[in-house]
Amino acid sequence: MAEEGDRTVRPKRIFINSIDSFTARNLGKYLSVCIAGASLEEAEEGTEEDENQAGPEDGAKIKQKQGLFQIVGTLSNPQGKKLNFPVETYTISNRDELLSHLLESDVIVYNITEDPSQIDDASWAASALHTEIENFESQKIFILLSPVMTWARSKPLDPDDPEIPFTEDDYRRRRCHSNFKDHLSAEKLVIKLGKSNKGKFSTYVIASGLPYGAEEGILHTFFKEAWLGATPALPVFGDGQNIFPLIHITDLAGVIQSIVDQRPRTHYLVAVDDSMHTLEEIVKCISTHLGPGKVQKVSKEMAFLDKELTQLEIDHLLVNLRMEAVFLKENFNINWVSQTGLIENIESVIKDYKQSRGLLPIRICILGPPAVGKTTVSKLLCKHYKLHHIHVKDVITDAIANLESLLKSPPEEEEEGEEGPETWQELLDSVKENMDQNGGNLDDSYVIRFVKEKLRSLPCQNQGYVLDGYPTTYEQAKELFHSEEGEEEEESRSKAPQFDKTITPEHVISLDASDEFLKNRVINLPEGVVAGTDYAQDRFLRALAMFRELNTEDETVLNYFDEAEIHPLHVDVSKDDDPLYRDILKEIIKAAGEPRNYGLTAEEMAELELRDAEKSLALQAERKAEQERMEAEEEVERIARWEEWNSCHEEVKRQEQELLEAQSIPLRNYLMKNVMPTLIEGLNECCKVRPDDPVDYLAEYLFKNSPQVE
Repeated sequence: MAEEGDRTVRPKRIFINSIDSFTARNLGKYLSVCIAGASLEEAEEGTEEDENQAGPEDGAKIKQKQGLFQIVGTLSNPQGKKLNFPVETYTISNRDELLSHLLESDVIVYNITEDPSQIDDASWAASALHTEIENFESQKIFILLSPVMTWARSKPLDPDDPEIPFTEDDYRRRRCHSNFKDHLSAEKLVIKLGKSNKGKFSTYVIASGLPYGAEEGILHTFFKEAWLGATPALPVFGDGQNIFPLIHITDLAGVIQSIVDQRPRTHYLVAVDDSMHTLEEIVKCISTHLGPGKVQKVSKEMAFLDKELTQLEIDHLLVNLRMEAVFLKENFNINWVSQTGLIENIESVIKDYKQSRGLLPIRICILGPPAVGKTTVSKLLCKHYKLHHIHVKDVITDAIANLESLLKSPPEEEEEGEEGPETWQELLDSVKENMDQNGGNLDDSYVIRFVKEKLRSLPCQNQGYVLDGYPTTYEQAKELFHSEEGEEEEESRSKAPQFDKTITPEHVISLDASDEFLKNRVINLPEGVVAGTDYAQDRFLRALAMFRELNTEDETVLNYFDEAEIHPLHVDVSKDDDPLYRDILKEIIKAAGEPRNYGLTAEEMAELELRDAEKSLALQAERKAEQERMEAEEEVERIARWEEWNSCHEEVKRQEQELLEAQSIPLRNYLMKNVMPTLIEGLNECCKVRPDDPVDYLAEYLFKNSPQVE
């Protein structure tokens, strides 16, 4: 509690379990910028609200302020994204370590609304603190955040009037859902432990409505499906007439702040907003403001087929319970963000949801001369960013088809102020007549109307778009993006144009190329591609001349964006005539930034991993086949070389043999003529005489009788 004068305000340390979960994270963010005792004072207009809504970038400055709550807590996923608001975060290995951190804290908030596994820890924490009361250095507060499902099967206060809501005073009569008995036991234990020594240890139980806001919690499945726009209608489980209590996550944080500051005597509080909306009303509201605008009732069993919904979340969505937070409204000074409920505040809730999730649209306009590749680049960008491709011809075709469809089957429910069948028929007739008079073309007034409607459609507002080759003139851009809010003020040429930021592109890309380059590109196109298109010679040259004429004056479409301080990025296509536009895409993506969407779904991720695995296996198989082919070729080549070597070797041997034989003929002739006769005679004589040393005798004989050769 804030002290008067110059006395130092002791900062309160608030412990929150699983501080990286949806509820705890948003509670911690809010409380980290709150000053102890602030809820006791009358909130000055603009002051406290600004402090409570300070962003993370202001956290460092605010934390220097005296009396600011210090947030600490445990992490359910230590490897997850780092949080910037807690003073400390813990990864607990044992309960003795956890108890030491609890004893260091002034306020302990245990949230058991999201993870049933935390119930046992919450009960243990409350009991362990209770046993340490005598060792407390200061008063401690234990707050258990529990779901209203502990009231799910409570009997009506008046059987004749079941619409009477439950309040805090009826908490002893509550009957819980069969899946939430452990939650009820934890509530009873916490209340009991707080009665023994209220001066040192106060305990509170908050029966919280279903939290929404920021990333949206349990309702996120509906917000995500609506934002993606992948289904024609959002599902309503069962008849949709069940009422389930809600509370904005920021308002829930305000309740905790008030409990910490005021330490009320009532130890059981109900935290819900004033709304009593049915499931169908809530889903219909989300669908209308964020998605397809339609809902479809499905059986309750279909909820179990939704992979993103757990059993606990399904129980919340199917509960039918009326509750009223009387004590909060009468005793707490809460700066309500959404006291009247989700439906009445849906626009701010959706805005907060998109910002929290980073689901901001990317709006890109691709301009340039004909045949420069606008459509190809646009489609590649749409694929990369998951945006909607807007081409004028497609927009006109879709608009006409939509008018015809509305006339054939008008919507069952018409909202007040909407156009009717007569208006649709009149517009359709005038469009067709105008096209007949202009040879199939449509006046700018109609085109601008249809394109503007397309840009304002929920898909384009959610994900964004790539506007392909339009507008082409200054006046078209001015009419298309003009802000209706500034119609009363006449714009001058020296003044920046007033444009609608919700539909005007953030990034304008001008694809540039010389006439010679474009002509060569069109000339080299196959005849089958050119025939009957705008690339036919006469039509292309006329379109190119028209483009150059429109972009030589001072008031070009690029000048419009320059005046609006949306400076176009010029990309020269002729530098690298790559049919896949890889370098051009890299340059544009670098300027436009990272995608702002949910990224790949689990199915898409699995499919991508499967595709990568298949590609890797195919690549390995290809490498193995290539290696086997090379080894086979090397083996064949080796065998061929071996055979060639053997053949050459045999030929050399044959030639050497022939050479030896040819060289031996003279010697043989000499021996036969001059040596052999004398040798034979000597041998004969040796046989006759039979000397003691035949060799010496034969040698002597040959020496004496050797013929003289001239």
